[in-house]
Order: sequence, then structure tokens, then C-alpha cells
Amino acid sequence: MNTLDHFDVIGPATVLLAGAAIVLLADLSSGRRARVRPLALLALGVAALYAAGQTAAGTTGEAFGGAVGVDRFTLYVALLLIVIAAAVVLAGEAGLERIEQRGEYYALLLASTASMLLLAQARDLIAIFVALETTSIAQYVLVGLGRDARASGAGLKYLLTGAVAAAVLLYGFVLLFGIAGSTSLTDISLAVAETGDETRLAVIVAFVLVAAGVGFKMAIVPFHAWVPDVYQGAATPVTAFLSAASKAAGFAIALRLFYTGFGGGDTPISADWAKLFGVLAAVSMTLGNLAAIQQTDVKRLLGYSSIAQAGNIAVGLAAVAAGGTLGPAAVLFFLGTYAATNLGAFIAVIAVGARVGSDELRDYAGLLRRSPGLAIVLVLCLLSLTGLPPTAGFLAKLYVFNSAVQGGEQWLVWLVVVAVFNTALSAYYYLRWARTILLDEPLDPTPFTSPTATNVVLTAAAIGVIFFGLVPTPLIDAARSAAAALA
Repeated sequence: MNTLDHFDVIGPATVLLAGAAIVLLADLSSGRRARVRPLALLALGVAALYAAGQTAAGTTGEAFGGAVGVDRFTLYVALLLIVIAAAVVLAGEAGLERIEQRGEYYALLLASTASMLLLAQARDLIAIFVALETTSIAQYVLVGLGRDARASGAGLKYLLTGAVAAAVLLYGFVLLFGIAGSTSLTDISLAVAETGDETRLAVIVAFVLVAAGVGFKMAIVPFHAWVPDVYQGAATPVTAFLSAASKAAGFAIALRLFYTGFGGGDTPISADWAKLFGVLAAVSMTLGNLAAIQQTDVKRLLGYSSIAQAGNIAVGLAAVAAGGTLGPAAVLFFLGTYAATNLGAFIAVIAVGARVGSDELRDYAGLLRRSPGLAIVLVLCLLSLTGLPPTAGFLAKLYVFNSAVQGGEQWLVWLVVVAVFNTALSAYYYLRWARTILLDEPLDPTPFTSPTATNVVLTAAAIGVIFFGLVPTPLIDAARSAAAALA
């Protein structure tokens, strides 16, 4: 394989990294903000076309000594991440009033997305760690770019907790290297499959440390403490990016590590790590929802909501140990629908925040009378987050819960019972917000409209929420095809 073939495997990520460099150079040379955003969108468009072309061609292969690879799984995640980044760039301009360094913002956004693409492609512990830290550093800076104490405090908290998570993850990787004598996930899976009494404890400690490290990216309890403060302190477009993209990348690498590295349901320790994720899922759902009920700031509310939603997704991760690809496919389907739903909610929050200058729940009173289209999309996304039909969120939860029930384990059935209870619990604060939008008297009755780019993204999100709620087959088929590549 020649050098060009190596870079073809990581083509979309390479395009985004080149785009980040071009954005910085353009910003330095012209100093005109208006020229930077189109360049970022162009880079994302080219990367999306590259990934779509690889998907259509059925491209597979490895590069750089097997450290990274391309398959249906990586391309599914790549397209998802690129769409998320493009939506944030297209509709997030109204929420960037606190960020003066626009060139740096768009460059960091592209660099972070590229690193997450490489993270999904990584098949080696060293490649995983380098990609994870590269995207994390970019995100730390993104959070702290706002020109106030809230952003600085949020960035510092994110940095400190991220550094601890990285150290814990690295300890887990060192143990895996000691057990397998290799950093390749393929070699590690073979070593784990042969786990005996003399190495069982070391393997268990390794997967606990790895689960803690990636749990930070997934924002599951007890690795969630950074979420509400970072979500509230960062500029809202940055928060939107973290809520959808970072979570998707976190669960993607968790699937790669635990399904490929730890062997899915085919190893002696599968039941152990499945129960670990089952406990984390139950606690995340419950604590996330209980905390969200008390919130009056919508960004903190969505932060705790994202913790609860991570618990829902982790139900599918726990079902991975039952074998087959139903669990991974459910996780990937949920991530696709969650991206549309959560982005729609956050883009609406950006539009309202830009108008009223506040993120308090009371400022959404009577939004239906002030901006009917915006209100309808936001309510639709809240219904999807709750998991009510005919939205995509309903089918996503149904698919994930079914994957657990199909696992055949009694404790997985009880986990689904806890998840259903938490769905009812979450309805309280989601529907409270919807009632405020639809029925309460507005504090300021003045109508307002959103920018065209915002309306385009909101419309696309609403279409996605309804379309995948009524016609889920295309996304389910894509998720199943992607999950099959993990085996």
C-alpha cells in the first residue's frame, strides 16, 4: 500500500484537518469573519462527499500498520459526525456573540470533528488514545472561548476532569497491553478470550478503568459531573456540538473497545462488563432525570437530560454481551435519532437565546404565539426526547429496550423496567417545558423570526424526527450494516 492509499483510508478526516488549516490561514490573512464560515461549510461538504463515496463503493481496509481502518461502522459514524458539525456551523452563528475568535472557533470545530472521525476508525490502543486526546484538547478550548468567567470556569472544569479521565483510561490501556503484549484490538480480543483464573482479575480491572475513561465522553454517571456546568458555561453552539457529536464518538469507541476488544458476548468476562454497564445505565437514567426536574435553566436541563439519555443508550451497550449485533445496532440507531432530536432542541435554544438574551425556562412562555414554527419544532423535539410516538425517539427507545429483552437475561429485563419508569419520569420536565411553550402567557408578546440558516436546520431536524419515527427502515438498515462490521 502506497502513501496515498494510506491517506485514502482516512480521507474524510484528512479533508477536515486541511480545512481547519485553511480556515486559520484565511482568518489570519483577511481578518473578515464572513469568509471563514463558508470555508468551514465547504470543508464539511467535501468530507461528507468523500465519506458518502466510500460508503457507496463499500470501501474497507486498514492503514498505518492496522492502527486505523475503514468499514461500514466507521463510515456510519463519520457521516453522522459530519452532519452534526455542519448543522452547528450552519445554524450556530446567532449563538456566537460571546466568541470573538471566529477563525479559531471554526478551525477547532473542524479539528475536533476530524479527530472524532479518526477515533471511530482507530483499531489500536495508541491510535485511540491519541485521537481521543486530540479531540478533547480542541473541545476544552472551544468551551473556554467565550469572553466571560462562565466560559473560562467551564473550560477549566472540563479540562481537569478530562485529564483525570484520560489518566484512568491510560492505566486501563497499560493493563491491556500487559495482558495481550500488543496494542492491537484484534490481539487483545484473542488474549481476553483465553482469560483464565490467573488473569481474570487483571482483565476485570482493565475494563473497569477503560469504562471509566470512555464513560467521561459518554457522560454517564458517575463520570458526568462536568456536564451541567460545561453545558451552561459554553457558548450554546459549542454545547450543541458536545451534546451530539461528543456523545456519538464516545459510544462509538465504547462499541469498538468492548465489542471488538473485549469480544462482545463471546468471552468469559462478557457478563461482568455487561452488568457494569447495566448498573451505570440505571443510575445515569435515574439521577439524570431527578436532577433535570429541578432545573430552570434550559441548558442545564438539557445537560442532565443528556446524562439520562446516555443511560438509555447504555442499555443497548449492556445488551452487547448477549451476543449478536442487535445491541450495537440499537446503539447506533439511537445515536442517529438522538442527533436529529437534540440538535433540533439546541438550535431552537440558540434562536430563542439570541432573541431574549436568556436561557431561563420562563422566557419560553408563550413561544408559540411569538414564533410558531420555532415553537412547533422545539415541542416536537421534546416529545421525541420523551419517547412518545410517532417521533424517532419513541422507536429509538423501543429498539434499545427490545435489544435488552432479546438478550434473554432476567437482569436485562429488570433494566428495561427501570428504563421505562425513567421514561415516565422524564416526561414531567419535557412536557412541563412544552406546556410553557404552548399554553403560558408570554412575558413579551412581540413576534420574532429566526435567520434563514437556522430555519433550514430546524426544518431538517423536524423532518428527521418525523421521518425516522414513521419510516425507520433506512436508518435501521444502515445501523445494522454498521454493527455487522464490528464483528
